Amino acid sequence: MITASLRIRLPEDAWVAEVSRSFPSATFRLLSGVRTGDRAVELGEVVAENPREVSGAIATHPSIEAHERLAVTDDRSLSKYETIETALYEFVESASLPPEFPIVVRAGWYELDFTGTRDEFDGLRAMLEGANLRYELQSLVEADETATLLTDRQRATLEAALREGYFEVPRECTLDTVAGTLGVDESTVSGVLRRGQAKLVKWHLTGADGDRLD
Repeated sequence: MITASLRIRLPEDAWVAEVSRSFPSATFRLLSGVRTGDRAVELGEVVAENPREVSGAIATHPSIEAHERLAVTDDRSLSKYETIETALYEFVESASLPPEFPIVVRAGWYELDFTGTRDEFDGLRAMLEGANLRYELQSLVEADETATLLTDRQRATLEAALREGYFEVPRECTLDTVAGTLGVDESTVSGVLRRGQAKLVKWHLTGADGDRLD
């Protein structure tokens, strides 16, 4: 599993690019959004020294059809608005790996987080390069997908069974041997092994991680 953060340059004529370039120290957060035909309804937050001014610039932009300021403080504003620009949603629908909310915009750049497989991430990069979109990879972390799949007890039991040769053909030890190594009874080892093996098989075949019960 991969977790990645990218910066993607916004089109010059995108409304949020224009407003964010006008207020380069402000941070825009798209908290949620949905496309409805040729419009998009969004919930957005602005963090700035002058949130009312920034919110006003959003409300009066030609691409904003409707705007409702829901809350405002000294350093932030929360608004619901409708826009005629839907390019973000077209990108999300075509991407092999959709971004996670919130989506951040600063000074004409999207800042996006993605979580998925290596193949999905490679597909995303190929799409960005094919569309000639300028982007910068900020971070990429590749984690062992089984690290959080098994409980500590299941992992320890499976490792002991593997180490003792329980999974060899023919088997080189019995459940009683594994139980003695761990200092528990045979029935406990049997149950923990079965649940651990079931999780690994299910994850390998379907990608589902199941629960984390012993």
